[in-house]
Amino acid sequence: MNYFEGLAFYLVMILILIPAMILGMMEKKQGWYQLASSVVILVLVFANRREEFLFLTLFLAWSISLIWLYLHLRRTRGRKERLFHLILILALLPLAACKISPLFSGSLFAFTGISYLTFRVLQILIEIYDGVIGSLSLPETLAFFLFFPSFSSGPIDRSRRFGEDYHRQRSREEYLSLCGDGILHLLVGAVYKFVLAAFFFKAMGYLDSEEASWYLWIGYAYAYSGYLFFDFAGYSRMAKGCGCILGTSLPDNFRAPFISKDIREFWDRWHISLSHWFRDFVFTRFVMYSTKRKWFKDRLQRACAGFLLNMTIMGMWHGLTPSYVLYGIYHGCLLALTEIWQKKSAFHKRNKNKKWYQILSWAVTMQLVIFGFFLFSGKLIELVQASQNR
Repeated sequence: MNYFEGLAFYLVMILILIPAMILGMMEKKQGWYQLASSVVILVLVFANRREEFLFLTLFLAWSISLIWLYLHLRRTRGRKERLFHLILILALLPLAACKISPLFSGSLFAFTGISYLTFRVLQILIEIYDGVIGSLSLPETLAFFLFFPSFSSGPIDRSRRFGEDYHRQRSREEYLSLCGDGILHLLVGAVYKFVLAAFFFKAMGYLDSEEASWYLWIGYAYAYSGYLFFDFAGYSRMAKGCGCILGTSLPDNFRAPFISKDIREFWDRWHISLSHWFRDFVFTRFVMYSTKRKWFKDRLQRACAGFLLNMTIMGMWHGLTPSYVLYGIYHGCLLALTEIWQKKSAFHKRNKNKKWYQILSWAVTMQLVIFGFFLFSGKLIELVQASQNR
């Protein structure tokens, strides 16, 4: 069984959500039930994956130990930058092993959800360093880590926001409204994933051929973009729907990304929980740190360097394959060039509010986005390699 895949998962999901509805209508807190139901799903998913389950158990033990150790050190030794960096490196070791080991034909710490779990761990450590988090309870932390709707692929929640819902006791009327939203998210997500994503996936199959003409590959790029959006947005809507029924309002992951008029707006609408996580914990901190160290002459240089670093790391987070790394660099360059254009171009400043310019900007942005998805798919590199072998 896999998260949000196969009939078995959805049958178990329904059986888990029915008691959650009863608890919500009885105005009971659902924190303990969130943890219990997530553990049940976890056991079923990893039942035949003993090695993955072992890696997951080690990861949780390692990460929770680091969090509790750093909580103690932060209270007793204060805000020590070098100590904080050491703790972050230690927290990243399992993910680094997972990403690097396939390069050597291994699978160290490879288990479903490690990337998203690492985000949760890093967010807690960073906010402990900032002094925002001063204490944690083990049940709440485990519920946050293992929450089954967002365990494998997000949306990426924040621990303090999750904690508010974990302890919240909603009125019957408030819960029914949230539950109604959840059911709607589930239905829309199912249509996205099982109807629209399936349609685009089938279209990809018709267009996928090394011997295809260039215009068919353009069609493939558009079909892949549709598939990627509806598959992931469908999953995200269903994850949010499950969360609502369990009493937790997960963040939105998509907000009409294909109406974006520039790349910056696109990343404010696409995989929002991921892009905002990187914005808050990588980009912003790099800009602040580089300002303090006076690495760049002005704000524009800092922003451009921040975009390149931020998106390159995001690409590497997806995987260390050339396609993912190039995808990250590509979007880092696009964001940097957009920043330069919007800050320096008199033409842009004169025309940015005109309808024709906005339509043109949207059309150009969409072609850049779709080419990026084509790069992300790995097909572009496959085509280049195939042409070189002919």
